[in-house]
Amino acid sequence: MEQEAASFDDHAFAPMVSLELNIAMFKSRWQFCDKITEYLSDILGQGHSDPARYSNFLSVATNELIELAFRSTSELGRISFSLYRNATFNRLRITFPCEEASRASEHQPVPGAGSGYVVMKSDGTVLLSDLAAIFRATIRIEKDGRQGIQIIADFPSTEDFQ
Repeated sequence: MEQEAASFDDHAFAPMVSLELNIAMFKSRWQFCDKITEYLSDILGQGHSDPARYSNFLSVATNELIELAFRSTSELGRISFSLYRNATFNRLRITFPCEEASRASEHQPVPGAGSGYVVMKSDGTVLLSDLAAIFRATIRIEKDGRQGIQIIADFPSTEDFQ
């Protein structure tokens, strides 16, 4: 990525939308992943010369990250999805409780995907690295409190994806 997203500091971004759900309800139906992806991707597409194209392209990455969160938590609690925007990036932040958070320091950074920690199996690592490369994104997973995880993905707001 040519330009690093504002060091993962949300203060450099304007909030767009935040959605918080009970995890038990979220996990009750796999289809919620698709519905949340569609909702967030439509918002991400706003303000672009071709909003449908930008939304459709980013919905692939957004869906993979939401499904990763779906598979990664079996805890009670709440999951939140937040979108932020600045002049050059759109940020998706997914925060949820996860048993892996207490062991996150035992894992290696995601290759080519920022400085966060891998909290999933090796196939999840490949997924994040590939998503980061395909979407020219910075993606990382980090601890959020004692037993929480957050997935942070910064996507360039330009429309010249190749």
